[in-house]
Amino acid sequence: MSEPEELTGNNMYKVTFYPHNKKIEVKDGENLLRAAMEAGVHINASCGGEGVCGKCRVIIEDGRVEGGITEKLSSEDVGKGYRQACLSTVKSDLSVRIPVESAVDAAVLNMPPSPRCTARIREINLDELKEKGLFVPPMEKQYLELPEPSNHDNLPDVSRLVSYLKAKCDEHRLLVELPVIRKVPDIFRQDGFKVTATLARPVHEGRKTHIINIQSGDTTDRNYAVAMDIGTTTIYGQLIDLITGRVLAQHAEFNGQISYGEDVISRIVYAEKPGGLDKLHDVVIITINFVVKKIIKQAGIDPDEISAITIAGNTTMTQLLLKVNPRYMRRSPYVPAATLYPPIKAVSLGIALGDHVAALVYPQISSYVGGDIVAGVMGSGIYRSEELTLYMDIGTNAEIVIGNKDWLACAACSAGPAFEGGGVKFGMRATKGAIEDFSIDPVTYEPMNITIGNVRPKGICGSGLIIMVASLFEAGVINNLGKFDRDLNTPRIRETDGVFEYVLAWADETQIDRDVVLSEPDIDNLIRAKGAIYSGCMTLLEEVGLTVHDLQRIILAGGFGSYVDLEKAITIGLLPEIDTDKIAFIGNGSLLGAKMSCLTNRIRKDVVEVTKKMTNFELSETGSYMDNYIAALFLPHTDMNNFPKVKARFEERKKIRNIK
Repeated sequence: MSEPEELTGNNMYKVTFYPHNKKIEVKDGENLLRAAMEAGVHINASCGGEGVCGKCRVIIEDGRVEGGITEKLSSEDVGKGYRQACLSTVKSDLSVRIPVESAVDAAVLNMPPSPRCTARIREINLDELKEKGLFVPPMEKQYLELPEPSNHDNLPDVSRLVSYLKAKCDEHRLLVELPVIRKVPDIFRQDGFKVTATLARPVHEGRKTHIINIQSGDTTDRNYAVAMDIGTTTIYGQLIDLITGRVLAQHAEFNGQISYGEDVISRIVYAEKPGGLDKLHDVVIITINFVVKKIIKQAGIDPDEISAITIAGNTTMTQLLLKVNPRYMRRSPYVPAATLYPPIKAVSLGIALGDHVAALVYPQISSYVGGDIVAGVMGSGIYRSEELTLYMDIGTNAEIVIGNKDWLACAACSAGPAFEGGGVKFGMRATKGAIEDFSIDPVTYEPMNITIGNVRPKGICGSGLIIMVASLFEAGVINNLGKFDRDLNTPRIRETDGVFEYVLAWADETQIDRDVVLSEPDIDNLIRAKGAIYSGCMTLLEEVGLTVHDLQRIILAGGFGSYVDLEKAITIGLLPEIDTDKIAFIGNGSLLGAKMSCLTNRIRKDVVEVTKKMTNFELSETGSYMDNYIAALFLPHTDMNNFPKVKARFEERKKIRNIK
């Protein structure tokens, strides 16, 4: 490898990141993780740079850094040049290689789930919307052929526009926005006063209709909107045709903010630092603009034909997007800045769309039940259904909603990052090389690993972790506390530095030249995460005077819900034991709700009423939550009678083992 070029400036060094081949100049003593951020190179950094997760391993191939050697690295790793980027400072020109286990690969976000795990996803029924008269997008276009002014008809241009629109559309309260007034004189005369006006419909009758754009000629067949889910980990976007209701293009990317912390608390802490709020806002806007540009290119449309962007995100992500200080949401009494937001000019946020485009942001319920959950409730139709439904969106934070068209109750619980690979030694997001499926031979205890992309393993994703722990439990390799049976005759179970672990893949079988293992602390992290979610469900049910037996269906939302194996999730006690036919998936509920807002203005009216009737429970203030949580810290639960089918299977297997 050639040596990096010498710099002429004093105390400045060039850092080159491989395999991206990206270069950046930094000051002497700059933090290496921050240098990667500035270079646009993503490195897994679950703890936000605190040095405790060990995920930001990099290899210093040439040059010198200070620090970066921790207990997370073995002496062999250190000898090979491994360092933790977040604790390393630049002291010379550097060549830095990002190993596969530390890189962020967004390609899998745009891949369909594997056949075994594909969810039964309910799509929006466009025909039903049209039949019920609900297919009324918030932005519409009207074509006008206006008479040209003359000595006998010298009505001002804007007055002429308003007058003829009122006559054609039966609109009596029209408001022309200043950017449109600026365009009108020239646009009118480009094509002989043949123009198309874009109107923003009001949510409530009797309010003014805004004229937000004016175009030359007839463009009524080209009217589009962007639906966007701003997730803590990922950002999804869809381009919607407002004439047909079809999705023309979609794309997903990891939220650029993940380099500043995996979870919302880490982001809030970072936002409190000088310049932190501005930085997090800028980073998420960069990701949003990348996704928008991608879907516009896929669809091959003119960006000027986009009329609106609808946005749903959790409360923290929404406030960071709007550059609103989130610090008080993590301090008692946990109050957000607002729950309802007016339409906002997209360009004022930095979103690269026309100056006429309105950003319609979903409202929040509380600091930890945000617009993504409200969007899921609206998109799934729970608020219009007779069926008593449990809605769950599982991620770093799990949000739960129970109810139907008459009432709704909600709560949020912190599950921790285990379902997205955090807190697990070889945990990773669901990207290429992650073990997503697993089985174990009950006699030899040898594993069968299936990875995303069918390549050599480099870690374990959340859905794979659930299957793994359930399978080991069913095979008797671990007990209900998540501890390994030390007496089993297999080299796969071993003790390393006082910790028992199971070897999933030997070093020569992996991408990372290290054994990939599942340890007892990893299992314990999963048990705590699933315990938090299950106890949240049970506590919320108790608070509204119901039990699991009263539920008529469960809806799982989020990318994780599309991949999770239902039987395995019930086996470990993540989900209540209920007939799996009653469990449905809606995929990305947040994006579904954002799409619905593009297609029907009715939902913008309904959502205000839904937020008013949704009762929020703070689990930390609910006495029974901790009791339920402690009881759930077993596989599947301390009371096996809550899981009768799982109990029956284990008793049958116990008889078979005793016979043998």
